[in-house]
Order: sequence, then C-alpha cells, then structure tokens
Amino acid sequence: MPTYQAPIRDYQFILNELLNVYQYTDLKGFDEFDSELVDAILQGVADFTTEVMLPLNASGDLQGCKLEDGKVITPDGFIDAYQQYVDNGWATLTCDVEYGGQGLPEVVGVFATEMKSSTNMAFAMYPGLTHGAYAAIHAHGSDELKNKYLPKLVSGEWTGTMNLTESHAGTDLALLRTKAEPVEDGLFAISGEKIFISSGDHDLAENIVHLVLAKLPDAPEGVKGISLFAVPKIMVNGDGSLGEANTLHAAALEHKMGIHGNSTCVMVFDNAKGELIGEPHQGLRAMFTMMNQARLGVGIQGLGLSEIAYQNALTYAKERIQGRALSGAKQTEQKADSILVHGDVRRMLLSQKALNQGARALMGQQALWLDQAERNVDTVKAKQAHAIAALFTPIVKGFVTDQGFKACVDAQQVFGGHGYINEWGMEQFVRDCRIAMIYEGTNGVQALDLVGRKLLSDKGAALMAWSEMVKSFIEQHAGNDEMQPFIGGLMKAAADLERATGYIVKAAQTNPDLIGAASMAYMQILGITSLAWMWARMAATSLEALANGSDDTAFYQEKLKTAKFYMGYWAVQTGSLARQIEASSQDIVEFEDELF
Repeated sequence: MPTYQAPIRDYQFILNELLNVYQYTDLKGFDEFDSELVDAILQGVADFTTEVMLPLNASGDLQGCKLEDGKVITPDGFIDAYQQYVDNGWATLTCDVEYGGQGLPEVVGVFATEMKSSTNMAFAMYPGLTHGAYAAIHAHGSDELKNKYLPKLVSGEWTGTMNLTESHAGTDLALLRTKAEPVEDGLFAISGEKIFISSGDHDLAENIVHLVLAKLPDAPEGVKGISLFAVPKIMVNGDGSLGEANTLHAAALEHKMGIHGNSTCVMVFDNAKGELIGEPHQGLRAMFTMMNQARLGVGIQGLGLSEIAYQNALTYAKERIQGRALSGAKQTEQKADSILVHGDVRRMLLSQKALNQGARALMGQQALWLDQAERNVDTVKAKQAHAIAALFTPIVKGFVTDQGFKACVDAQQVFGGHGYINEWGMEQFVRDCRIAMIYEGTNGVQALDLVGRKLLSDKGAALMAWSEMVKSFIEQHAGNDEMQPFIGGLMKAAADLERATGYIVKAAQTNPDLIGAASMAYMQILGITSLAWMWARMAATSLEALANGSDDTAFYQEKLKTAKFYMGYWAVQTGSLARQIEASSQDIVEFEDELF
C-alpha cells in the first residue's frame, strides 16, 4: 500500500514566511488565529488523513460504489470514516461561524484539502462537493434558506451536490432542458435528468441537498434563462426535522476510469420540490460561485495526487536496485545501484518535486487572494484581489491538473512494470487524477476562459495588475547577486508571456478563432511563469532565513537548489510555447475540415 507523509513543514514555510499570513490585520477574522492554532489543525488533519482515509483508498477503489434498490452503498469503511470526519469537526474549518463553522481562512483550508486529496480523493469529494453547495447558498440564498440548510451542511450532517450537466448539453448550459414549475409557498417542481453528478447519492449522511440548474416557464433563451434551486433528497420541515422523501433518485451509477469510491450518478428529478436560490434567471451567477470554489478544489486534487505519487516514486527509486551509474558504481556494497542514480529517473523526480512545491505555493497565494477579496475592509483592494483570483482560477484548475497528471504518469514510470500493477497504487493515482483535467470545465474550456474572458474582456487589467507585482519583485531584488539565477529565469519567462500576450491580443482582433487555437499553450505559459514567480519568491525567503541564521539550513538549501532546477528545466519552456503560438495558431484555424 502507498505511504504518505503530510508536507507540514512546507505548509508552515508558505504560511509563516512566504505569505506571512499573520500580518493581515485588515482582513476580517485573521486576528482570531495564529500559527500555533493552525499547526495543531494541520497536524490533526494529517493524522486523520493518514490513519483513517489512506487505508480506505485502495480498498474503496477496488470495491467501488453499488446501486441497490435505488440506493447507493459506499465502500466498506466509508460510513465510519465519514462519521469520524464529522465528529472531529473537519467539515467546519472554513465555514461561517454564524452557521457553526470555525471561520478559518481559505489559505489554511486549502492545505487541509490537499492532504485529503492525497490520501483518498474519492472520499474527499463527498465533503468537497458539500462545501461548494454551502458556498453558493451562503453567497446567494435568502436568510430563510441559509438558516434551513447551512447549519447541517456546515456540520457535515447533510451533504451537498452540484447538478449541472445534461447528456445532450455538456458544457453548453444554454441547452439544458430541466424545468422548474412554480407550485406553492415558494416551492417549484423540478423535472429533468442530470448526469455525472458526483456524490449524487450515498449512505454517508441522512440528507443530501442537490443544487440544480433549471429553467422557469418564462425563462429567456440561453444562459440568461438559467435559475438555481435547492432540492433536498428528504424534505425539511419547518422545525428543521426531516419529512417525506422527495421525488428524485439515482437512476444509475457511471462506470468510470477512476475515483470508484465516489458515487457518480445519473440523477432523475420527477416533479421534485425545490426552492429558488437567489433571483430568477440568475442561476449562472450563483453557479459560478460553486464552480470557482470547485475549480480551486480540483486544482488541489491534481496537486495532492501528484504529491503522494512523487513521495512513493522517490521511496521506490531509493530502494530499487538496477544497473550501475554511467560514471561507475555508486553503491559498491550492493550488486547494483539504486535507480536514483540514473539521470532520467532523477529528471522525472525533480520535475515532480519542483512542480509540487511551486504549485503548493501558488495554491496558497490563490487562497490568500480569495480571502482578501472576501475579507478585506478596503473595498478597492478587495476588488483587485477578486480580479486577480479570477484570472488565476484557470491556472490553478487547468495548468496544475494538466501538469499534476503528467507528474503522476512520471511517478508511475519510475516504477517501471510495477507501476502498471495494482498493488503499488501508482495506476490508481493516474486513473484518479485523470478526471481532474475533465470535470468542472475541461482544461480546454479553462484555457479558453483564461484568454477569451479573463484576458481580453477586461483589456488585460488583471494580468497587468499581477505583472506589476512581478516587476516590483524583480526590481526589489535586482541588486542581489545571490538572487540573479532566479530573477533571470523569472524575467525570461515574463518576457515570453508578454510576447505571447501581445501576439494573441493583436491577432484576435482580425481572427477571433485564433483565441481557441492559442489558448492552451497560453495557459501553460502563464502557469509556468506564475510558478517561476513563486519559486523566485521562495528563493528570496530562503536566502533571508539563511542570512538570519536559521538552524534549519537543510530545508532552505533544498528550496534554493529546487528553485534553481525549476528555472533551468521548467521556466525555459515558455520560449518554445510562445514560438508555438506564433507559428501554429493560424495553421490550426485555417486547416480544412475535410483534411482532418
């Protein structure tokens, strides 16, 4: 069975030193937690995930969920594990204290989510989807709706889902057919079929609150006619007790490549009673609250699986002996050297290591921007943080899951033939991670959103605001000789990003189709450059710690050497991506359909 060591020291470095989150006295609620409390929480989550969730990962994958008599049965051990999860209060971490939450910021919660994703992604999805439903109701629901649903969702006694996709529509929500008919007392009769509904039915909680996109009878055409409804599996009485079963059910379980421990359902709503969330025909806005929450979570899944895959590949590389180093035997006491001596194995492992630590820092930064957008008392600063977080949402979802999946494949490759065999766990990580590139908007959609909506619609305002941060950092460290290897790599990547941006902005004016052709490569450029920014910042933080006489020398030296590798291996890729955009985008657009 795979093993896992929660990267607590890395979390502490990001929170305490890189982001210095405890300095933000202008963010509401930040004065109510400190490093001692956060360390205790992260260690508690680490203990739960390694001791309870990880042992159920492989068995849950092999057993999967079952649909019997119209009810979903989760794998053995999931019910008890979920009850422990609820009893320990892990569901409440970042939720509003008014509804029973602990009120911790997202910048802390993001690392708890990583540990859950590393150890058992399928299990973690049950509370993960619940948090998305909580966020949508919290942001857009009436006080009555909040009081009705949020306390139970926050505690984890009830769970939540997102019901968006229909078989004929996919990403194009303008085509959805699910109907909502007004009936009585503010209730609506919801009818339709939704597919790919994660956690759609299960036996972990006594009730499930489905958030369903549907159209009212007077709805205008297209996405402007979408409304969002809360549709509980079991109706809730006025006193908060559970009443009769609603007229909805899981008609089937999807047969999937991975995440077998999570119930991915076909859901049928047959005049099921639901309540409107927000205003009529404004469901798209509420949906994006769910989606943006989910997209950050999916990005963390890509990171979490990449991390556990890397850890196990590294252990295997140290223990597996095969061949000798090209320069001669390194471990002469053995009949062969460990495969860690081989250059390509080292390349794969270093690539994973640099990606994981850089992505983890970016996830922390993204979560902090989200906290600033929600909690900053300065509305101007809050608005800017919101815009930058929106810009980077496709990066944390699309870029990180793209590269996280490739890292899982590399980790599997380190094992050679054993990586293809079930007992080592690598093939499960590859299968589970693959979905992260698809759901909550495929990565091609993320890239198109990045260029078409986030870059071009606001004339690049958010990108320019972030670019100013990068330039300011470069100027701040320009005179530091020790920082030059890192500043140089960041400057080159930033220049390639600027070049690619200029090309797309100009070319899209005469040929909008080029946006789609260039968007994936552009998302990779921005992703690589943003991690170069994080690595340069981590290098500066590490140099400062060493200059101040830190006794954790090995940790900071490791950071500096990994940063140097990132600049030489990852950051240099932006040049070829920029050239690819310029050289092939027009060819992609103009290639005749009949020649495909």
